Amino acid sequence: MSFKVEARTAKGPRVRNASGRASDFRHIHIRRVTPLIGAEIEGVDLSQPLSDEVFGEVRQALEDGLVIFFRGQDITPEQQLAFGRRFGDLHAHPAAPHVPGHPELMIIEADENSERANGEGWHSDVSCDEEPPMGSILLIRECPPEGGDTLFANMYAAYDALSDRMKAHLEGLTAVHDGEHVYRGLYANLGVADKPTYPRAIHPVVRTHPWTGRRSLYVNPAFTTSIVGLPRDESDALLRYLYQHLQHPLFQCRFRWEPNAIAFWDNRCAQHHAIWDYWPHRRSGHRVTIKGERPV
Repeated sequence: MSFKVEARTAKGPRVRNASGRASDFRHIHIRRVTPLIGAEIEGVDLSQPLSDEVFGEVRQALEDGLVIFFRGQDITPEQQLAFGRRFGDLHAHPAAPHVPGHPELMIIEADENSERANGEGWHSDVSCDEEPPMGSILLIRECPPEGGDTLFANMYAAYDALSDRMKAHLEGLTAVHDGEHVYRGLYANLGVADKPTYPRAIHPVVRTHPWTGRRSLYVNPAFTTSIVGLPRDESDALLRYLYQHLQHPLFQCRFRWEPNAIAFWDNRCAQHHAIWDYWPHRRSGHRVTIKGERPV
């Protein structure tokens, strides 16, 4: 597998940031996690309302890094919800349990009694919605003594690394994203009753980001079931290739959680995989999800 990097120097490939350009920050401090994805932000207290200047730089950091991380954020549920609302209206999960009185505050929890953990396997959150979420803000309050990391992958880079012939083949293709096989019975052990139906949508295999205008792969192993208009064997083969491709380590960063850490990722151009390697220990927190738009 070969990868193309547009900017090169005499010493080899040069990657300035995930968005392809350099950004200046005056009010926050940024530490990049990898050249292609991820940034830790310092100098921001999310328990306080953000000034327009700080908010603008946080938004730019998300655009540049695709996922941003904050540590030491001992905030209330109301403060987490307020931070999410700065980016748009909030999304209520179609299946998962939520904090009583706060349908937009999803409970993330796994312990010795769990049959599964949230987020296992590569995915983009609720991509089965007609208008999938723009972003997700996860606050972890309790961590296992070790393990429980989350991987994030850059779908701009995954698309850019495809051959021109493969890009041409994917042009105009759409795929089915279905929540039925994912959500039905998933939370029965937590006393959550199934709904009559779960979301199902058709989205482009390659989508264009509304902020950056860049193209990214938009299929994932959790929700994508088939490519429209292809025979099943061709669809399965193409999706297997794309799933293997998008999981390449070059596109990834890895976040090690600690209590009161936050990860905020852009579901339109990044995928993530929560690693459940900490059983029987406990990991818990809350996720706020921001509404998005129909992929184009």
